[in-house]
Amino acid sequence: MSVDDAGDFDVDDFNKIRVLDGETATKTGQLKEECKDFIDKIDDFQTIVGGFIDLMDNLSIEVEREKLKAIGARNLLKSMAKQRESQQQQLVGLIQEKKTQLERYRIQLLSLEKTEAEQRDFIDQFILQK
Repeated sequence: MSVDDAGDFDVDDFNKIRVLDGETATKTGQLKEECKDFIDKIDDFQTIVGGFIDLMDNLSIEVEREKLKAIGARNLLKSMAKQRESQQQQLVGLIQEKKTQLERYRIQLLSLEKTEAEQRDFIDQFILQK
């Protein structure tokens, strides 16, 4: 019984004994190469995805930083608005106080003018009596 007749073994072109026939061995080699190419592509894909994830992480950190700045600015604006409103209320109170003081001074002026007029009348009458 020869090696070729056994059916379990094949001899290739280089006179080497093979367990698989030539076509199956070729297809297996091609599959091996395709698998290697596929693994290389998967590695490249993982590298690209890793870079993308890093980029997105950095972007999310930057977005969070800007978000905190925006919140701080909004709070500052609210604070300034409240401060402006408080200042406006103080100024309205001061204006009211000054109006009251002006009215008091106006009444005092009228009273003093009346007193002055009375005193002038008294002086005029006193001078006329002499």
